[in-house]
Amino acid sequence: MTPDGTSSVGIPAPDYRLPGESRVGRVRLQVSDLERSLRFYEGLLGFRVLVRSARHALLGPSTGKRELVELHASPGVRSTPGTGRLGLYHFAILLPQRAALGRILAHLGERGVSPGMADHAVSEALYLTDPDGLGVEIYADRPPNEWLRRGHELLMVTEPLDVESLLREGGGEPWHGMPAETTIGHVHLHVGDLDRASSFYHGALGLDRMVWSYRGALFLAAGGYHHHLGLNTWAGPHATAPADDEARLLDWEIMLPHGEELPKLVRSLDGAGFAARIDEEGAVETRDPWGTELRIRSTRPETREG
Repeated sequence: MTPDGTSSVGIPAPDYRLPGESRVGRVRLQVSDLERSLRFYEGLLGFRVLVRSARHALLGPSTGKRELVELHASPGVRSTPGTGRLGLYHFAILLPQRAALGRILAHLGERGVSPGMADHAVSEALYLTDPDGLGVEIYADRPPNEWLRRGHELLMVTEPLDVESLLREGGGEPWHGMPAETTIGHVHLHVGDLDRASSFYHGALGLDRMVWSYRGALFLAAGGYHHHLGLNTWAGPHATAPADDEARLLDWEIMLPHGEELPKLVRSLDGAGFAARIDEEGAVETRDPWGTELRIRSTRPETREG
């Protein structure tokens, strides 16, 4: 849905265009210590473990079976150095109501955790890093009819968060974990060049450009959302891809509503010179110009063993 109920927001993808119902699926992370990561994601943030093995955990909301975060621990993995790396800047957990954001903010304060905070006009957000230094955003959207625009571009800003108002919205109720309606709202990546990134994610993958005037960043989406994907060059001109033995984003998913879209997507990526294939599970696998892996699929099992 667009803020004004039309399709006039943003710059549409020039050829193939992802369906408007597309959304972000789960994110898959490599971590150095599974128990330590679970103390953060389960113990602090309130995810629920859906599937668990010695080196793998699949996490979802406090109820239901929606897959949100997948953790993989491998021997010898090091925590991320935090700067100068391409790939994950943060992944973003979208809460269903502002009240839930107020409750987790109060909960974090009770646990002695002080997150970063920002008002982005389209949303209000908290920022943390997990035990390996991987970025995590927790946010709630403002109603789309309140989103501001400049011509065809949505307006996103970074301003101070109204903490007192947000805490009041929580109503003093305790945090009981991630609500059932929680999703992964977007993924934000460090890239080496915004024009090249746009050629892949906008020109070939089919996401619309939604915000392009934010310094050093580009925000893209399907269906008029403010962004399913953020891209930035803030890691600097000498940033490198994370090593195989570093904590990192292994891959992330875009979920499509129709399976017939997948061959069209492969043709679009191949036609633009980007390698893509349909794997044994029926998902399209591809990588951006800096090696960040993306999987696009229409359906998948609710849970699976690691």
